[in-house]
Amino acid sequence: MKPISGLPKEKPNLGERVANQPNHQELMAKRKNQQRVSIILSYVVLTILALLFIAPILFMIIGSFKPDNLVLVEAGSLKAFVPDNPSLQNYEDVFARVNFTRFFWNSIFITGAIVLVGLLVNSMAAYAFSRLQWRGRDIIFPVIIALMIIPFEAIAVPLFFQMTWLGLRNTYTAQIIPFIANAFSIYLFYTFFIVLPKELEEAARVDGAGPIRTFFEIIVPVSKPVFASVAILTFLTQWGSFLWPTMIAVGERVRPLPVAIAQFQTLPPIQWGDIMAFGVMMVAPMLVIFLIFQKWFVQGVASSGIKG
Repeated sequence: MKPISGLPKEKPNLGERVANQPNHQELMAKRKNQQRVSIILSYVVLTILALLFIAPILFMIIGSFKPDNLVLVEAGSLKAFVPDNPSLQNYEDVFARVNFTRFFWNSIFITGAIVLVGLLVNSMAAYAFSRLQWRGRDIIFPVIIALMIIPFEAIAVPLFFQMTWLGLRNTYTAQIIPFIANAFSIYLFYTFFIVLPKELEEAARVDGAGPIRTFFEIIVPVSKPVFASVAILTFLTQWGSFLWPTMIAVGERVRPLPVAIAQFQTLPPIQWGDIMAFGVMMVAPMLVIFLIFQKWFVQGVASSGIKG
């Protein structure tokens, strides 16, 4: 007899279905292996990139302890990263050949003044734009943000003639005042302040606090990450500034390190070991500042939405 068509086929029992399905533990093990391989590859790539970026700094640091005749001779081999007869002679030569202490103090004073005063001015400006209501705010703020697209080179010559007319050439003032207010710093503070809960200010108002007291006692204590971010970015920018000091600082009395090292490289006889030692002492403060404020800087970058 022919089998009756249309009847449902017999379903496999539970044991057969379990046997036909992939083993859950095998799938989990496979996924874990794939994750391990992915993590290992990520670390390998990141390590290679880190070495590429760190290599010039290591070359400079190690070269600063080498005899001058070996710095360039070993530059094309791995010996460049191996200290050979290390000594502090190059560092002693720098202090003997130029007034490094004076140049270092000039950079510390100029950069420190710009950072400290800039933090106060730019943060208060951003607070006024982000938290206070006043006439003209929505017109002035876009104008300030538009200033971010104007490169300094475009205004360097007019600014130079202005400072010369005011009699401020070859002074600390000419190297500090033009860089205190900064549109980018105001924008970073603004992006952080604008998302703070309004309840903070409302509670301060109930206690009778005005805008100035609210800013210093409520806003500033909870804004350490963005203050650290702006401080580091400003410090890095001003510490390595070269164009403006070259134009405005003609004497050694107010000459900062970037201009000093450019001139030091031309002093006869050219000693590459001494140049490396000069570079190490110039870069060291930037590394120290970044390491001290690294935690707050990362938090500030994340909260302020800095890209790139």
